[in-house]
Amino acid sequence: MVRFPYILLFLLAFGSQTLFSQTIDNGALVIKDTVSAKQKDKEINPLAPSKAAFYSAVVPGLGQAYNKKYWKIPLVYGAIGSSLYFYITNNKKYHKYRDAYKHRLAGEPDEFSYLDETRLVQAQRFYQRNRDLSLLVTVGFYVLNIVDANVDAHLMQFNVSDNLSFQPDLYQNDMNNKTNIGLSLNYKF
Repeated sequence: MVRFPYILLFLLAFGSQTLFSQTIDNGALVIKDTVSAKQKDKEINPLAPSKAAFYSAVVPGLGQAYNKKYWKIPLVYGAIGSSLYFYITNNKKYHKYRDAYKHRLAGEPDEFSYLDETRLVQAQRFYQRNRDLSLLVTVGFYVLNIVDANVDAHLMQFNVSDNLSFQPDLYQNDMNNKTNIGLSLNYKF
C-alpha cells in the first residue's frame, strides 16, 4: 500500500511527456505546415449551414440551390406538393360530407341520399383524419427540407480528399500464423 503514491508520482512525472511538431535544423526553428495548398484555398464558412437552412425555410428548395445540389429541388417540391395535394383533396371531401350531414339534420335533401347518418359521420371522421395526417406529413417534409439543407452545408465542409482513407486491413499474426482483421487509418502528406 505504501508503493501506490510512488507509482502515482512516477506516472505523473514521466507519463505525461509532450510531443512537439517543430524540428530544429541547424539551430533554426522550422515549423512544418501540415495543411496542403488545396486545403488552404478552401476556407470553411461557419455561417453557410445556417444560411442554407434560412434559405430553405423562406423558400423550400432554395437551400438546396445554395448548396449546389440542384437534383434535390424536384424531390423537395414533389414531396411537399404531393402531401399538399392530399391535404386539399381530403379537406374538400371532408367538407362535402360535413355539409351533407348538416343538410340531412336540417331536413333538406343532399347528394348522398343512399347513405345513412352513421355512414356520413364515419366518412367525415375518415377524411378529417386523413386531412390532419396529410398536414403533418406536409410539415414533416418542410422541416426535412430545412434539415437536409443544413446538414448538406455542414457535410460540404468536411475533408473528403483522397489523402485520407479508412479501410479494413487483413494481416497475419506472427505468433500463431492466423489471419487477423483490423482497421487502417491512412493519411498521405
